[in-house]
Amino acid sequence: MIKCFGITFSIHPLFTIVLILSIATGYMMEALTLFSIVLIHELGHVAAIRVFGWRLKVVRLLPFGGVAEVEESGNVPAWEELVVAIAGPAQHIWMIGFAWGMKVCGVFDPAWWDYFIEANLMLGLFNLLPILPLDGGRMMQCAVSYFLPFHQTIRVSIALSLILSAVVVGVAIHEIAAGRIQLSIAVVGVFLLVSNWYAWRQVPFHFLRFLAVRGERGTTFIHAGTLAQPIVVAKHRTIEQILKLLKRERYHLVYVVNESGKIQGVLPEQRLLYAFFYEKKQGSAVSELFM
Repeated sequence: MIKCFGITFSIHPLFTIVLILSIATGYMMEALTLFSIVLIHELGHVAAIRVFGWRLKVVRLLPFGGVAEVEESGNVPAWEELVVAIAGPAQHIWMIGFAWGMKVCGVFDPAWWDYFIEANLMLGLFNLLPILPLDGGRMMQCAVSYFLPFHQTIRVSIALSLILSAVVVGVAIHEIAAGRIQLSIAVVGVFLLVSNWYAWRQVPFHFLRFLAVRGERGTTFIHAGTLAQPIVVAKHRTIEQILKLLKRERYHLVYVVNESGKIQGVLPEQRLLYAFFYEKKQGSAVSELFM
């Protein structure tokens, strides 16, 4: 790990292998160019993170971009996360414009500027694919969170990422079989596939992180004033089942009804969170909170 300007950077082993192979095969300049582009891309994310005051843990550099790991998990507005995700690919726009200007002015070798522009286009467009942890995947997850409960948002976004990762691997294998070598794409596709398979197994952990900070988010909603979205459940539904219906961008009041449809009580979401974490009633029926 390298620490610079208060930011901890970590170079992923896959990126290290790519850089070493590039240098060993005589493509040192291309390798340094790729590293510089990825670094600037990630600094775009860092700048947005600093603007919003998020707590940055580490920046992991990958061959196709990077991953900025933060403390925040579902307790910030989705639009902030969307801006942070866009801030990375946005850097490729000015870099391409700069390279085109330098080429037109005849500064340095035009062939190198062509490579610089091509590398920016490839990295920028690849990062916009709706696959986690790519920026496009994070944008997709933010958009889905406006329509689906957060627990379902996690499952849907990771499932879609798994499918599209498999498609990337399949396309790369087809290209290799056709004699058009695309080994690098295959390696990245496998990396994304494995990453999302691991993320799928970690869905309960991601959901618990969301619930752990949900109380703070709910307090923010209340202080700012908000229209509550009702959740209507039968009295036998468990507290854990009801919490899986929480939406990221909504504050909820839970209406508990009996078999005849009569409302037995109304609970703010904080009451269920308290029962989940402090009273250890995850599997208890919500009706028990009235006893």
